[in-house]
Amino acid sequence: MIWLVVGTLVPSMMIAWLAGFAVRRFGPRFGLVDRPGHRKVHAAPTPTSGGLAIWLGVVLPLALGHLALAVLVATRDEATGQALVALPEFVTPHLAGLVRQSGRMWTILAGGTVLVALGLADDRRGLDWRLRLGVQTVVATAMVVLGFRLTIFMDWPVLTGALSVLWIVGLVNSFNMLDNMDGLSAGVGAIAASLLAAVALLAPSPVTGQPQLFIGGFLLVLVGSLVGFLWHNRPPARLFMGDAGAYLIGYLLAVVTLTATFAGYEAPHRILAPLCVLAVPLYDTTTVVFIRLREGRSPFVGDKSHFSHRLVELGMTKPQAVWTIYLTTATCGLGALVLHQVDIIGAAIVVLVVVCTLVLVGILETTGRRGRNNGSGGNGGHGAA
Repeated sequence: MIWLVVGTLVPSMMIAWLAGFAVRRFGPRFGLVDRPGHRKVHAAPTPTSGGLAIWLGVVLPLALGHLALAVLVATRDEATGQALVALPEFVTPHLAGLVRQSGRMWTILAGGTVLVALGLADDRRGLDWRLRLGVQTVVATAMVVLGFRLTIFMDWPVLTGALSVLWIVGLVNSFNMLDNMDGLSAGVGAIAASLLAAVALLAPSPVTGQPQLFIGGFLLVLVGSLVGFLWHNRPPARLFMGDAGAYLIGYLLAVVTLTATFAGYEAPHRILAPLCVLAVPLYDTTTVVFIRLREGRSPFVGDKSHFSHRLVELGMTKPQAVWTIYLTTATCGLGALVLHQVDIIGAAIVVLVVVCTLVLVGILETTGRRGRNNGSGGNGGHGAA
């Protein structure tokens, strides 16, 4: 298994890291730069072309891996079916299956590339939210029509299709909303992808009884790309991922979780794994939309009501807020690693831990804000985050 981790993480990390230097230099020439002011929390103009580095960190290693895989399959000994190149015994039985999955891989990447292009256009020109949401919905619908859909063990294709589209569009926008502090969206994405990869590789598929190498490897490539990008995005950030990067992260996590086989009829509760892992981005989106609607504002107009901003209002520094969200993501997501080992009662306990964690966070947020308001002496409330 070590070969898989190293062979996926290292190349993608190095490519994204190197690409980060290039896009930092050339991105502003194409208008991909974010300037301070309004709701911005950074103090200097910063390139927003980091999504291209993340995209390259995912696409190039997978393209090279696909090419190498095709060569290995083409050079197998016809008599024995064994590859002529020495490979770990763990790999050989899965070669044919990985080749069969390559078509799905390029389908996934094609949809992601469309969203990267959409994000770059928005980063450069600023697109109307209706256009952005419309394109996201079209891409999500296309993926569902092509077979990437939720499995809930019910013969209701319209319902599962609608929920699958909502899942994809929801996560695309969740990670875009989460991208409001240095290192936040990329870090949460890396943690989530790492946990989902661990589930795919450590928990046998309920259908085949084997590790899901395609899913695990794909997610580890994403982890490597995000780690390479984080070198440039760590505080103080010298490169932002922009909408292009945020759209890509949310989309890939959404579609790959629809591709993976988390649950079978004997253990349907395993389908809860993605919800546990992605609980924090979903919490942030849900609470932000609720706050905006409660205050009579559009949920599609940005502000500083995000989870991270609310933590800063409580007195945390921005890095402390980011690390708090990292730890909350890991706390909620770790339960996904044991769902395949427990029964329905155990699964209910895992879900309760996640719910209690988020409720506890909500209580602390509410109490902290009330205390600061009461102690402000009526002088205008909090400072800007």
